[in-house]
Amino acid sequence: MGARVGRLFRNFNLEARTHREIGKSKPEAAPRHPVPFNHSNSAPPVSEIHRKDDPLLNRLKQVYVESKDPQTPTLAGVRKLQQVDCRPLSASLAPPGVCDITDVPKGKLTIVEALTALNKHKLMPQEWSAERIAQELMLTPSDAHALTCYFIPFNIKIIKVPRAEDTRITDS
Repeated sequence: MGARVGRLFRNFNLEARTHREIGKSKPEAAPRHPVPFNHSNSAPPVSEIHRKDDPLLNRLKQVYVESKDPQTPTLAGVRKLQQVDCRPLSASLAPPGVCDITDVPKGKLTIVEALTALNKHKLMPQEWSAERIAQELMLTPSDAHALTCYFIPFNIKIIKVPRAEDTRITDS
């Protein structure tokens, strides 16, 4: 309802207001500042553009630029580098046919390895300490400590909802 009232005021006597605005005289633009014409900065005549400049051409002929693309390692070279710093993936952690990964770079973990290590640490913290996890998975001790300290494996909590018959209040 408020939109209708607003539209009435907006459209009231619209044509007359429009003619009044159009009929007003427009303000004149301010005059431009006069710029003195300088012949020395003007463009050279066409004859000067097409004229040969022999000293400049001689200097340009002396310049020789030779460029080469930087050498990038080939894909085979990258694989060789990765194989040197890799450790084999435990066969028990990767189900056959599911994962094509055969080795993992040192200092890195797969998700399955991380969850397995965290679960073992959670169940037996004395036996599976951060130092043992670092030794087993070839991690730095600081990374293994951060893994056990800041990451928590999934916890499943089953909350029992009381049934209606268990919470019945008997009137005495």
